[in-house]
Amino acid sequence: MTALNPVYTCGFQIVETLRTHFIMAPSAAKKRALELMRMVEIPEPEVRFNSYPHQLSGGQRQRIMIAQALACDPRLLIADEPTTALDVTVQAEILKLMRDLRTRVDAGIILITHDMGVVADMADDIIVMKDGKVVETGDADKIFNHPEHPYTKQLLASVPHLGSHSSNMSAEPRTSIRVGEAPLAMHGTQDPNVTPALLMEDVAIEYPKQGSKPPFRAAHHINLRIDPGEVVGLVGESGSGKTTIGRAAVGLLPAVEGRLIINGRDITKAKNADLTPFRKEVGFVFQDPGSSLNPRLPVGESIGEPLVLHQNLTGPALSKRVERLLDDVELPRAMRNRYPHELSGGQRQRIGIARALALEPKLLIADEPTSALDVSVQARVLKLFQDLQRDQGFACLFISHDLAVVELLSERIAVMSHGWLVEVGDTADIVNNPQHPYTQRLIAAVPVPDPDEQRVRRERRDALLAEQRIVS
Repeated sequence: MTALNPVYTCGFQIVETLRTHFIMAPSAAKKRALELMRMVEIPEPEVRFNSYPHQLSGGQRQRIMIAQALACDPRLLIADEPTTALDVTVQAEILKLMRDLRTRVDAGIILITHDMGVVADMADDIIVMKDGKVVETGDADKIFNHPEHPYTKQLLASVPHLGSHSSNMSAEPRTSIRVGEAPLAMHGTQDPNVTPALLMEDVAIEYPKQGSKPPFRAAHHINLRIDPGEVVGLVGESGSGKTTIGRAAVGLLPAVEGRLIINGRDITKAKNADLTPFRKEVGFVFQDPGSSLNPRLPVGESIGEPLVLHQNLTGPALSKRVERLLDDVELPRAMRNRYPHELSGGQRQRIGIARALALEPKLLIADEPTSALDVSVQARVLKLFQDLQRDQGFACLFISHDLAVVELLSERIAVMSHGWLVEVGDTADIVNNPQHPYTQRLIAAVPVPDPDEQRVRRERRDALLAEQRIVS
């Protein structure tokens, strides 16, 4: 997003690269740009040529960047975290594209990444770095199967491995929802004596009309229940409606159909003024901790802000609560006087969690809280999250595109595709025995940190995609 110029169309930016380095007429440059867009499998390239970066999804923007990088037929392609923050299906497509391009344009690739599953999928030779120094080198077999340096071992141990947490559990067949079919009955314990933390009954969510642009329905017939103390993972690709559901659960988007009940309070038709007491009971951890924290406030003030607004805490009482929250997220109390730009990504994410938990919410919405963190920091943040959830007992909707992380944290998983909830079930069932074709593709696209296993998974995924294409 930051590498593309927001005021120029995507096609212009590829054409600009071509005409800077080659003597080309505008029409020839446009023809070559469209060829490159087709090479990186951009849908409807003639339409996307005139689109601006903000009008494309994350995966499409990444493909435009790859097309621009390939415009001059480079012999060396440096790919710096090319799949960070992309969902697994798009990531698998980008990696397949890069593998194909390696042979098609005969280029060498330097792949810089913290995702060991991506390394296992792509790399012939691996260099492991720590604190600016190379600590280990070798081919994929040596690094993954016979690591020598303690840091390499720690790195591999930090990677969540899909299937490792649910392989011993039973996987019973379960009903999936086909897009366009009647929605499933409510999912959850459905104990009539338990007030659910989140209850969605046949909910539809729309983004309101903007000017001449009609309202956009981002979620259809959503039926979901989360009980107190339960963690439910919500997975799906970019644009599937995951964040929309999270935003609706905290009252940021209205439910235009159905019923939305939070902690026993129906907020379907609630006005802004009615939501103030409700917002004490709900916390939100954002995907990007850097942009969600006020850069002009010390982090201690950001943590304390909900306490000032909702509980009128000031002075020593406020200071004491802020320090306790910093203790909870395992950060030194002296850090309260630092600004967000002075902290690492993992530290900022801990501050975001501390702020979300400041009012001791009954329901926490965690929207991709670890997607931009490297694996060792991610492992520490996830461990912290598990400990806090166990100690405080809040219910949680954990939104992520990383299925291995969701498997680690969640008791149940809900799968979204194009605004529909297509499958809901226990974690072991979803991971080991997915029923819906989309869930099968999603599970097959997850890279695992083992080159041999990943090779087999990649072949299975290609066969599955071919089979589903024939059926459709």
